[in-house]
Amino acid sequence: MRTSTSALQSLQQTLDSPPQQRVPLGTWRWSVRQQMAGVRDVLISETTQHEDEWLDARGGAVLRERNSLLGRLSELGPRVLEVEDVDVVRQELRRLLADIAHHLQRLNDLAYDDVSLELGGSE
Repeated sequence: MRTSTSALQSLQQTLDSPPQQRVPLGTWRWSVRQQMAGVRDVLISETTQHEDEWLDARGGAVLRERNSLLGRLSELGPRVLEVEDVDVVRQELRRLLADIAHHLQRLNDLAYDDVSLELGGSE
């Protein structure tokens, strides 16, 4: 299983290398789809389980956000292969990657708050 950082970086690198400059367009499209699968796997494998009820609302929000991101990712899958103007799809995927990075930060913040509460926090 790849880490979230490596999955996001791999897709970002593929998006940053313009199609037709180094590889044929069809190969580039297929490579993007493969990298998207890695990002999808990272999102599916995340968990938001915690022991404290006060984190339930935030955990639910993170779960809903993850589901929304997975939906956007699945909508972009066919578009990568079909849309003529790949620059439009590249921009949409870059925006999605930024949103996924923010989501993962919120997930890490939730985990930190859970551990901080267990250890007594700073207060």
